[in-house]
This record gives sequence, C-alpha cells and structure tokens, in this order.
Amino acid sequence: MTSILKRCTLSVLVALLLYSCAAPPESRMVSLPDETISFLHLNDTYRVGAVEDGNRGGFGRVATIIRGLQDQGRTVRVLHGGDFLYPSLESQLWNGEQMVEGMNFLHTLAPMYVVPGNHEFDRRTPTATINAIRQSKFEWLADNIRLTSGDDEADQRLRSQFIAEIGGRKIGIFALTVLPEHGGNTRDYLSFRTVYVDEAERVIREFEAAGVDLIIGLTHLLLADDIKVAALKANHPKFLFVAGGHDHEPEHELATPSSAEVMKGASNARSIWQIDVTFDHNSVPSIETRMIDLDANVAQDAEYQLIADKWRDRLLAKMPFLTSRIGEAAVPLDGREVAVRSEESNWGDFIADQMRGAFGKPLADLAFINGGTLRIDDYIAGDITFEDIGRTFGFSSFLAYLDMTGGEFRATLEAGYRGTGLGKGYFPQISGFRVCVDRSRPNGDRIVQMQVPIDDGWADIEIDKEYTVVAPDYLLRGGDGYRFPSHRERSRPGSELKYLVLDAVVRAQAAGLKVGALVDPKNPRIQFAGDDGDKCFQ
Repeated sequence: MTSILKRCTLSVLVALLLYSCAAPPESRMVSLPDETISFLHLNDTYRVGAVEDGNRGGFGRVATIIRGLQDQGRTVRVLHGGDFLYPSLESQLWNGEQMVEGMNFLHTLAPMYVVPGNHEFDRRTPTATINAIRQSKFEWLADNIRLTSGDDEADQRLRSQFIAEIGGRKIGIFALTVLPEHGGNTRDYLSFRTVYVDEAERVIREFEAAGVDLIIGLTHLLLADDIKVAALKANHPKFLFVAGGHDHEPEHELATPSSAEVMKGASNARSIWQIDVTFDHNSVPSIETRMIDLDANVAQDAEYQLIADKWRDRLLAKMPFLTSRIGEAAVPLDGREVAVRSEESNWGDFIADQMRGAFGKPLADLAFINGGTLRIDDYIAGDITFEDIGRTFGFSSFLAYLDMTGGEFRATLEAGYRGTGLGKGYFPQISGFRVCVDRSRPNGDRIVQMQVPIDDGWADIEIDKEYTVVAPDYLLRGGDGYRFPSHRERSRPGSELKYLVLDAVVRAQAAGLKVGALVDPKNPRIQFAGDDGDKCFQ
C-alpha cells in the first residue's frame, strides 16, 4: 500500500495559532491521532541569531515551535538538511562552534538528526570538522560519504544506515551529501560513493530487511537529484519523504503513488517544514505536511536567546568596530538570499560594479559574481557598518580577469540560469551588460538576449568580439558549474572583493555621497522572458 497524502486543514491552522499564543499549556492541547510523530525540518542555517533585523528565522523561533508542539502532547524530532558550520562572520573566528551550541540546545528539546552539507567541509584540513563533531550532541548521518580524518571518534560519529527508535517505531533515515562535481568539496579526509540513487536504494533495502516502519531521506543535494531519489518510492512504499537542503528558498514537490514528497525550507530558518507522520491500525504510515514561516509573529525562545546574546557579546568583544558607521545607503540595499540568488539585487549591482574597476583603468567590460558569495541575507538600510560588509562576504573572494569573445561569455553565463526553482547560489549578479532569460527553455539555451551599453543605447553582444571579463577566482576555476574556455589565459588572482566594496563605501562617505540605487524597472540588468518567449528588450 502507498501512503495517503494529507493536506493542511483548518484544524491544523487553528493548532498553529494555539501553540503560538501565550495561553497556558493545558489550553493548547489538541486531539491527535494515535502514534503521530511530528518532524520539524530546517536547512542551511548560518546565523546563531535571527536575520532581517531580527524579524525572520533563527533557532530561537524554532525552539518556540518545538515547545508549542510538545505542549500539544506531540512527539517531536528535528531534521537538518546540512550547511551550518560555514560560512559566516562568526565562523571565521570560531569555526562553527557557535552553531553547534545552538543546535545542541535544540537537540536537548527534541532529538536532532543532521546530514552534513558541503560547507561542513570548507576547511582543507579536518581539525575544525573533528572539533564540531566532538562537541555535537545531535546525530550526524552520512551514507554516501566517509570521513577519514584520523580521529576515530569523529569518523565513527558519521552514522550510516541509521535507524531511530521513536515511540516504539523504527524509522530509517538515509543521508546523502552533494558530490564535488555538483558543488561539494574535494578533501583529502573525505571519500564519496558517487551515484545518489544507487546509494539511497542500497540503504533502503537494508532498512526493509531490518523491518523499519518508515523510511526518510535526509539530503543536501540539488533539487533535481532529490526528485530522482524520491522516485524510489515506486518500489519502496515505506519511503514517504525527502527533507532536503542546499537550495536556500522553499521547495516542495508533492507526493505521488510513485514518488516521495520533497521539502526544503528557506535558509536561516526563515521557513521550516512540519511533517506529521501517522500510523494507522495496520501500521501503514501517512504524512501531513505544511510550511511554517518564522517571522515576527513567532516569539523568540527566551532561554535560547541567552545563547544568541552570548555569542553576540563575544563577537563585539573581538571586533568592537563592527557597529561603526562607514557610509550611508541611499535606499535599502537588498542582500536577502531570496533576492541575490534569484533576481537582480541593488546590493548585487553595487558589488558587481566595483568588480569592473578591480584592475584599474580602463574598466573591464563585463563582470559577474555568483549570488552564493553574498551571505548577509538581510537588507542594509540607513547606516552602512563594518558588520554589513563582513556579513556580506562570509569567505574570501579574490578576483581575476581574462579576455573572451561574446559567444564564449554567453555560453559560460548559461550556467547561472540552469536548473529549477529559486534561491540558487550560482545565480549571477552582473555589471556592464544586461541579459534576457527564458527559464522555460532547456538548460544551456536559456539566454534569449545579451546586450552591452553603447553611446546611444544598447547593442547585442558581438559573438566574435573580445571583451574583458572580471569574475571571482572560484568561478574561473569551475566553481558553481561555470565553465570558462580553457584556452583563455587568466590573470593571477588579485583584488579581494570585500576590500573593494569597503573602499567604495568609505570613498563615497568621504565625498559626502550615499551609495546604491533602486533597481530601475524600466531598465533592469536581468529580465525574464514571458510565456510567449519574446525578447525582453525591444
């Protein structure tokens, strides 16, 4: 028998209101089916506190939801889809120690199961990962990677073929991490099994042999790969859902008789998923899912806030200059991940504009940066501080340049518009040109039009003309799927981008100028073609 997909009902919405209010626990009790387990799923969390000026996301709000569900008498477990140790301003100082403490707090409320993401292995040596694993109270799960750090305790903490005993039920959770060729990290202390579907099915068969009652996928993969894994449900009916990460905006693929449901939340716990699993009298599981937006309507947990405040105080003790004003924004500058990873952002525009001058005069013709480099996930409004720059660049981004033809550049930039869904780290913020994209077309053929400015307006990029292009060295080396022509000579990595941006803000301040501008709706740099597929620029 296949599971029955249940959708949100009015009673569920009423329950959310009940456990979000300030009434005593006994008034929040709701009638639950027998043997219901509530999973909360979050992914890609980089801040020990909330984002968007404290109004969105954060572990403190996750803790509030956990307590509310438990007040209803629910059995609660937490799933995390990976990426938490890096990158962030704090992780440059403490290698993710602050995130581990926050996640340990959640684990004490409700046991947590975590798949490592690619950013858990940002460091080229294993020391930071070893320390994080040793400090963790929660479970690290991994079925397609093996840690060979030389520290037996840490290596063995990456559990494979993991079965959780919850409420008398055996729940099998397989875990998959993105491969280097899909955006993961190549490290001497890591080894990979390379076919996601094969590894998932191998573990699922082990679970079935062990007589589990439910099978869950916990992944840090691209959505397209999650969907392929989800198709295993056709032959394995106890496999009901995939809780994923790696993408930074909510994703949801409905279940079918032959495919498991797929869910991903928004980064920094701006949106999380609740998955209620119920077993009927024949022990057949079914699920009911809903996404919860963690905004200002959800209170911060007071006990957790002590942890967030402690790390904030430690950060300011290390860097007391962080809150110092270095400039002023002319308009709110949009650094939210939903913007920089999906559409033109005025903060992305400002940053890309600085790149064209990284190697002096004359300015480079074209420049672009992957949105995943910009990590602040917030607006910058009014005063611009050192902290705004530090949080924007969670890791170093050195720039280099090369000459390439318009045709070569167009082919290279196609990588920025591939795939499905929003919130992709490879999405480019651009300068020196404008582009029209049709997302309905096949990967590799989505750029409808690309133009550069001329004296009296705009002209299509010439296929055979050579242009000077500035990009992060990470992309020039093939990062995020970008493929630059191999026969083109690149400069050595030069300027570091965060210092270029800092310098531009300070120089504007010295001149009495504000920085930034609104995205011009009449002349956008990035435009998406309509359903008719016509060109954007007439």
